[in-house]
This record gives sequence, C-alpha cells and structure tokens, in this order.
Amino acid sequence: MEEASRVVDRLRRIEALEEEDAPPAAILAEVRELLAEAEAWVRSEGHADGRAEAAVGRLGEALGTAPEQGMEAERTLVA
Repeated sequence: MEEASRVVDRLRRIEALEEEDAPPAAILAEVRELLAEAEAWVRSEGHADGRAEAAVGRLGEALGTAPEQGMEAERTLVA
C-alpha cells in the first residue's frame, strides 16, 4: 500500500506544479518519477493479467524510456 501512496503523492505534486505554471522540464521530471513509482507499485501487487504492467510499459514508451530506466532517464534529461 505504501507504493500506492507514493503514486498518489506524486500525482498531487504534478498537479501543484501545473497550477504554479512550472517549467515543462520540472513537470516531466516528476512524471518520470511517477513512472518509476508506478512500476514499483505494479510489481508489488503482482498483477497476473499483465494489464497494469503493460500500461506502465506504454507510459515508459511515451516518455521515451523503458520503465526500468526511470531514474536514469531523469538524470539525462536536458531542457
């Protein structure tokens, strides 16, 4: 359940950044962290049908990074 709380907290931070008109790079960094946290949540839940893991994978593809590279991708982000 701790993983789910992290995801919800991260979503709130992203929403707050959007309300503050934060730079896109700051929001993207939070989204990349969200991806890593979502992956941890999916793995901790052990979903057998694979839908949640597939969704996390699609998000990683959309961000241009594999889910396993969530932290590394943030460090290489250049805005």
